[in-house]
Amino acid sequence: MDYISINNKKYSSDTLKLLTGHMELDVDKIPENLLIIAEAVDGPDKLPYLIETIRSLEIGDPEKFRFILLRVQIDSELHMNEDLQRYQKRLYVSQVIEKLLYGELFFEAGKEKEND
Repeated sequence: MDYISINNKKYSSDTLKLLTGHMELDVDKIPENLLIIAEAVDGPDKLPYLIETIRSLEIGDPEKFRFILLRVQIDSELHMNEDLQRYQKRLYVSQVIEKLLYGELFFEAGKEKEND
């Protein structure tokens, strides 16, 4: 796994690519709020300590930011059979962050509407 050092912290390049939605990274264009999400996704056990920081993130485009979390959820489901514990934790982290910021899960909201 390749890592990139930004502000004296190591981040998985694969995670940053997933979060940005780009196969090629431009490290200078990665916003601080995305780095905080990357820290939580790569280190799920840090999530309880990042909740206040995540809750207070300044998000310019909430819909676009939600896609960051959705990409993690989709990727986790697609790779769950490779490393069950790792991808379950990543899925959990992205869902907790989504509920914290948006009050509901995008994919569950769609299911509830279908059931009505």
